[in-house]
Amino acid sequence: MSAAAEIMGRLQRLERHCSPTPALIAIDGGSGAGKTTTVEELRRYLTEASCVHCDDFFDAGVEISEWHSMSPAERASRCIDWRRLRSEALRPLSRGRRASWHPFDVSTASGLSADVVTAEPSGIVVVDGIYSSRPELVDMMALTVLVDASAATRRRRHDIREGGDESMWHQIWDAAEDHYLAHIRPPGTFDLVVQG
Repeated sequence: MSAAAEIMGRLQRLERHCSPTPALIAIDGGSGAGKTTTVEELRRYLTEASCVHCDDFFDAGVEISEWHSMSPAERASRCIDWRRLRSEALRPLSRGRRASWHPFDVSTASGLSADVVTAEPSGIVVVDGIYSSRPELVDMMALTVLVDASAATRRRRHDIREGGDESMWHQIWDAAEDHYLAHIRPPGTFDLVVQG
C-alpha cells in the first residue's frame, strides 16, 4: 500500500469522528525522506486540499553564519518560524479563511520574498515539511504523519534534488533533524508512520 493510500485510509476514519472544521495534516520527516512526493501523491486523492510548505517559514531572522555556532537542539528549535507559520497560515486556514504570507527568500535583505503566497480555505490543509508537527503546532493538527526513510537514502535523495554534493548543508542540518526526530518528535509520537 502506498503512503498516500495509508494516509487516505486514516483520513476516512477521522472523517467519521471530526467536526466540519478544516482538518490540518502535518507531513513531517527528514530532508529527502519523501514528504513532497507523498504530498503530491496525496493531492491526487485530495484535489481540493490546500497546501502549506514549511520551507516558506524558514527563520529569516538568523544569519547564515549563526547557524554554524548553534547546537543541533538550537537549530531544530529555531529553523522554522513556527509563530509566523501558525499565525499567517495555519490559524486562518483552520478557521476556513484564506491565508497569505511572504515566503522565505535567501536572496533578499529581509529574508522574505516580496511575492505573496496565498492558500485558499479547504476542508483539508496539508502542511508539508520537517518541523510541521512541532509541539507548538501539533494542537492544530488532525493527523500527524512521519514519512520515514534511512539516513543514507535521505542524504542521497537530498543531494540529487539539490544537484550535487551538499556536505556543507548536511554538516549544519543533519544533526538538527536527527535531534528533532529523536528527542522532540520521535516516531512513536506520530499518529501514522509511512515509508517514503
